[in-house]
Amino acid sequence: MHTQVSLSSISKLINGTHENPSCLLGPHPIDYRGSAATAVRSFLPEAQAAWIVDPVNGQRRAMRRIHPAGFFEAICEPMVDVTMAKGQDAREHQSRLHTIANSKYRIQMTNQSGETIEMQDPYAVPSILTDFDNYLIGEGKHYQLYERLGAQLRTVDGTPGVNFAVWAPNARSVQVVGDFNGWDGRKHVARMHPNLGIWELFIPAAKAGDRYKFRVHCSDGSWVDKSDPYGLAAELPPLTASIVSNLNTFQWSDSKWLDQRSEWNPMHEPMNVYEVHLGSWQKGPGRKHGWLDYRDLARRLAEYCHRMNFTHVELMPVSEHPYSGSWGYQTVGYFAPTSRHGSPEDFMFFVDYMHQQGIGVLIDWVPAHFPKDAHGLRRFDGSPLYEHADPRQGEHPDWGTMIFNFGRNEVRNFLVANALFWLDKYHIDGLRVDAVASMLYLDYSREDGEWIPNQYGGRENLEAIDFLREVNTAIHDKYPGVVTAAEESTAWPGVSRAVDDGGLGFTYKWNMGWMNDTLAYMQNDPIHRSHHQNALTFSLIYAFTENFMLPLSHDEVVHGKGSLISQMPGDMWQKFANLRLLYSYMWTHPGKKLLFMGGEFAQWNEWNHDDGPDWMLLDFATHRGVQQLVADLNKTVIENPALHQLDFSGEGFEWVDCMNAEASTLVYLRKGMNGTPPILVCSNFTPVVRNDYRVGVPQGGFWKEIFNSDSEAYGGSNVGNYPGRKSIGSGHHDRPDSISINLPPLATVMFRLEE
Repeated sequence: MHTQVSLSSISKLINGTHENPSCLLGPHPIDYRGSAATAVRSFLPEAQAAWIVDPVNGQRRAMRRIHPAGFFEAICEPMVDVTMAKGQDAREHQSRLHTIANSKYRIQMTNQSGETIEMQDPYAVPSILTDFDNYLIGEGKHYQLYERLGAQLRTVDGTPGVNFAVWAPNARSVQVVGDFNGWDGRKHVARMHPNLGIWELFIPAAKAGDRYKFRVHCSDGSWVDKSDPYGLAAELPPLTASIVSNLNTFQWSDSKWLDQRSEWNPMHEPMNVYEVHLGSWQKGPGRKHGWLDYRDLARRLAEYCHRMNFTHVELMPVSEHPYSGSWGYQTVGYFAPTSRHGSPEDFMFFVDYMHQQGIGVLIDWVPAHFPKDAHGLRRFDGSPLYEHADPRQGEHPDWGTMIFNFGRNEVRNFLVANALFWLDKYHIDGLRVDAVASMLYLDYSREDGEWIPNQYGGRENLEAIDFLREVNTAIHDKYPGVVTAAEESTAWPGVSRAVDDGGLGFTYKWNMGWMNDTLAYMQNDPIHRSHHQNALTFSLIYAFTENFMLPLSHDEVVHGKGSLISQMPGDMWQKFANLRLLYSYMWTHPGKKLLFMGGEFAQWNEWNHDDGPDWMLLDFATHRGVQQLVADLNKTVIENPALHQLDFSGEGFEWVDCMNAEASTLVYLRKGMNGTPPILVCSNFTPVVRNDYRVGVPQGGFWKEIFNSDSEAYGGSNVGNYPGRKSIGSGHHDRPDSISINLPPLATVMFRLEE
């Protein structure tokens, strides 16, 4: 018997450069001596001998070594001599031929050590991709593509293994390398789906826990090892291999939480968010870099959130990133929780435990850009695949990163599927989308000539806008109660309006204008604040144009800005009083609340991702006082519907007096639904005590003092109005009645009408 495969094709296969190894390997129908036959070929570089095995009766057919490098072939021809093929023998032979033609055989080999190994032929296994998968992929609408691409555990004809698939349409060839083949890519060259640009191979020897990469033969002839874009886990940096993982074995216990979440209305519920960098929130001795594992973090963080009355945590990016100094914002492994804190199952435990403790989990998500690391997405198959080719569109000038090509179906599908993946596999309660402003504008941080206008000559990134609308629509349709929040710093209209109403579809928008104006005001010496009253009142002009979240995030305590308390003016007492005042004003202002870790106890040092908050400061009463204030503010918001039910409606806010710039005071009402008692908020932004300060109220009765940031429990001077004030029957501030109060220095007091 002579092989019908050319020597040049065999040589390409052996060298790992064959563009379509599946046309050689596996079972192939051939014409043999004028009759139909099947040729089965395998590349087994470690084999001394090889056979085809009938799985039914165990009979073997020897394979011939066609090339000394380990290329084997067996030709299974029909029996044409009827005298040699009578009765049962002939039927058995035809049955074996049919079995081979339908890929039901196995391959057996003996290696150089004399060990006998039996395995499934990777090239005889049908694709994991169905016709419907192919249709959705072509449309860019396969929102569960993470269950097809990447490394999928799979059993074929009783044989367990891993199905590897990767999108690399411009590659010459793709090899799968890993622990299962000694990182010898010649053994497992993937086969290509020409119309999809996807390379795929089932490898029986692979299993959960194996490390792997895709070795890509680029169009320019170079080779590069790439991590799996859909990889579910990764090695601990600086190592970069992906790890085969099973995400379906964890036993979730948060069904009650998920059921309640689906009925949750994010517009009307309290939301006090604690922003956390897991790598530095708390450290543990004996661990690399002090990183705590997800399970330990879950227990510690849930207990702390309970004590502090935070309803949610927001985690700075947990997706795998090579450089810790990027804080996670330069993501490589979009589908892999960072291995710094454990395995995917450990992170599932984290979310599950938080849910069981009644704490929601939000994560930062970064679809705006990705880093240039060689093992990542940049020039994945030797071409600008995930990014734009033109640096005026494809490179970010501020961060030295690449910008996704949102107009490409496959790229948009990758990102939408990734967003849904975290909600599906990890039960995440919301995504805070980073750097949205950089996505919306083609000229973001660029000078004239450094950007390309859209098709209408404008600066709006129309493809990114469509992408944001698509991802928000998909999230809200599939996961009721899940929230999305945009870090968007411009006046782009409708960020948090429904897509059907022309908006981008986010649940919330970070109120960066409020944050900048408020911090700038608070940094003024109180003696000068009377000249800047509008910095406080301006936010209420636009407060209800979006569904705002008020952020005092990590961005406000890095890059030389100092910590929040270090930004406050005055002597030591005034610094603490100003910080308490800032928080009290924030917690009573319309909008959901977010505070970065360390701020809740007046961290002195600017945040450093290697060190984290200085918990030793809690040895001092002043810092414990601020911590208790934040806990009580959170509790006050939760327990008083007037402080959370109508955060996004003008019906929930009413000025009583915003014009007293000379005294630097503000007085306003927060109101809820269904006749819930209003909250009267009075703030004094100077260190002067204002006794017998008269405030108009909408209704006579007893106004109970429910909060005072000047309480001695928080480190204040204890000027106040305990237990409250009864109205005096005389109108003021255009209200029918009024109360006379002591307004503490650099403080906020709250009153609630008692029936």
